[in-house]
Amino acid sequence: MSKPREDYEKTWWRRLERFVNGERIENHEYDDIFEQNPSFLKEDIQKEDPVRRHKKKKKTDWPERLETLKELYNRYEKWPETKGITIFKRIYGCIAVLFCLALITVLLVTVSNLPTFGSAHNPASNEVVQRYIEEGLAETGAVNIVAGMILDYRAFDTLGESHVLFIAASCVMILLRADKKGKNHAVKSPQVKPDPILKAAATLLTPFILIFGIYIVLNGHLSPGGGFSGGAIIGAGLILAANAFGFEQTGRFFTRKTYSVISLFALLFYSAAKSYSFYTGANHIESIIPKGTPGAILSSGLILPLNICVGMVVACTMYGFYSLFKKGEL
Repeated sequence: MSKPREDYEKTWWRRLERFVNGERIENHEYDDIFEQNPSFLKEDIQKEDPVRRHKKKKKTDWPERLETLKELYNRYEKWPETKGITIFKRIYGCIAVLFCLALITVLLVTVSNLPTFGSAHNPASNEVVQRYIEEGLAETGAVNIVAGMILDYRAFDTLGESHVLFIAASCVMILLRADKKGKNHAVKSPQVKPDPILKAAATLLTPFILIFGIYIVLNGHLSPGGGFSGGAIIGAGLILAANAFGFEQTGRFFTRKTYSVISLFALLFYSAAKSYSFYTGANHIESIIPKGTPGAILSSGLILPLNICVGMVVACTMYGFYSLFKKGEL
């Protein structure tokens, strides 16, 4: 790698770079600027009276003129820290208020133009809803119409929501996880001894909470529930166990590697499994995925495995958020 020049810090390019990066130029550096760049005075000379322009300047005038220009540069440097910030805050406040008023106006106009609730012309009462109700069971195989809509008709929308959860957890992990030097960026809460009552209650309730969450995930295509609600219940059970028994106990089966593997596998499987609809799952094209017998646990095509994937992502995200904010790592 080539070494920078010895006078690199004094070059005009380095000063421009420092200005763009917001680095402050010290006052003593102005001397170097004027000594090395006397051409700054040319523009000042050209603005003078044309009659006096061609007259020779006395050498004694230059120090005085140089000091004047230095003072102007000093004022220019201090302006952002005094009046500049005040003016910027006022302009920023005015623009923010105008933007909020414009947004409120647009929202109010939009709401005022909506059809009356319950009207026959309401967009909610159109052929799409009728199609979900009349053809949903035959096309998706799911007894739960909501599950068929979310994980079949609008499965890619649900995939985007799952990715949002994963990205949010990844961002929190980047910001709060302890770095390689062991420095923790999270605000740790004081270590408190587990309460015996909480520990006894968690010993009794945690297994039932986890089993109930799994039941909600596995029966999401048959009854109210699904991946989001079941995953939230499983995540709550893990948080209860961490509060009662400590992160050392939950860390035996749930670590950062576990979170990464489960989330990555679930999202990749979801993407790969649902991609079949590009080729065989569109309307009026026979799907190669068997729908099974409606009402059976192994039915509704891919809705069951997709529910499992969504439930795993939601559970991992909930526990991951809690763990990161509580101790700064998974």
